Formats: sequence, C-alpha cells, structure tokens
Amino acid sequence: MNGRPGRIRIIGGSLRNSRLEVPELPGLRPTPERVRETLFNWLAPMLAGARVLDLCAGTGALGIEALSRGAAGACFVEPEARAARALRDNLARLKVTAGEVAAIDAQGFLSGTPRPFDLVFLDPPFALDLWGTLAARLEQGGWLAGQAWIYVESPRGQLPAVPADWSPHREGQAGEVRFALYRRALPLS
Repeated sequence: MNGRPGRIRIIGGSLRNSRLEVPELPGLRPTPERVRETLFNWLAPMLAGARVLDLCAGTGALGIEALSRGAAGACFVEPEARAARALRDNLARLKVTAGEVAAIDAQGFLSGTPRPFDLVFLDPPFALDLWGTLAARLEQGGWLAGQAWIYVESPRGQLPAVPADWSPHREGQAGEVRFALYRRALPLS
C-alpha cells in the first residue's frame, strides 16, 4: 500500500493527492500506485464522459481515479460491508456525487438489470479465480458498450481467459501483478 498503512492517494485529475481511507481487511489488495499511473496514462484519451463500472471495487481507487480524471459516473460493486462503508465515506468526504456503491458481490450484481458501461475495471480477489466467469457475464449480459474498454488485473504469470471479442490493447507487469487493457471489438454484422 502506498503512503501510510490504511491510506492510498489519488494520483491525477481534480482529486489529485486526495487520500482514501482504507480499512484493514483480509485479501484487500489496492492496485499499486505505479500500476494506476500507467493504466490512467493509457486511458487518458477515453475517460471524458465515460460510464465506469468498478467491479470488485475494494478501495474504489480505480473508479475514483477515473472520476477524478473526467468520467461521467462510476458504479462501485463491493460486497464486504466495511469496505463498502469506507468507499461511501470516501466519496462523501471528497464530495464525489457521480459515484454509487452497490453492496453486493460481482456475480449477484451481474445477475441484475444490465446497463452498458464504457470502461470496466475487472480486478477480483486473486484467490477466488473469477476472471473467466465475470468476463463472460460482462460480455453476454449487456454490461458493455459496443466499444468498451476492460482493464484486467491478475497475478503475475497468470493469463485469465477473456472473451474472443476482447482485443488486447496494452499490458504490463509490476511486482506480483499482471495488468492488461482490452478493447471490445464487436464483429461487423
């Protein structure tokens, strides 16, 4: 974790240098600052006005960073009650009104009424091995806009299965983390 334990920093945009309070919870693994910086450099041209889904949100750092940099709105999905409460508290303290928190697990959320998102952060707890299941539900369930971007974070050396319509755009590794950005490329009809 960056900064002192229990806090991470937003690195760019209108909320730059704002601190997020992070509860100590087993398995909570905030995306490292250097990975977020690389990712948001990649995403810079496509963030303005984007509708964002931070699936398996944890701290919500990815979605809040997107809002800070011009996304129109973000939905944060987080089932752990203390993490969801901390996320709501951080949004309120930072006066972010374009964020909503769904206190439900990702699979339950994706079983609900779909709405298309332009950008999805797919970073489930590594131990649960949910990448393939969640990616398939996103693709088949109406959750992705036609040319959506999907960020996938996984353990280094692991290449999660993603739908055939997701084209790799950029990828990298940092420490024990592999991260990749995909673009949904629908076939021409």
